[in-house]
Amino acid sequence: QVQLVESGGGLVQAGGSLRLSCAASGRTFSSYVMNWFRQAPGKEREFVARISASGGGTYYANSVKGRFTISRDNAKNTVYLQMNSLKFEDTAVYYCAADPSGVPGIRYWGQGTQVTVSS
Repeated sequence: QVQLVESGGGLVQAGGSLRLSCAASGRTFSSYVMNWFRQAPGKEREFVARISASGGGTYYANSVKGRFTISRDNAKNTVYLQMNSLKFEDTAVYYCAADPSGVPGIRYWGQGTQVTVSS
């Protein structure tokens, strides 16, 4: 099992930037596919971005493509989400999630970090 702790959320004006971090415990971080999800008030949790275990492959929701960048540092057991050109509709609680390799159906979640974009 892995424990995930997000940080870096806050209040930012529209057009601004934030970088979220997700620190993972354990020695197998480099084997996990890592994801970012978000949940806005009154809405379902939605996928934002994914990065492969090696960091060589990334995938984004259309709503954030070209504005957000997911990356990871396996030496630091950390995954990042760089968010640029933020919009009011990006306001949400952002969660990181870890998918262990070879274990379908298992996903570990962090506690989330609030991102608020003022218009």
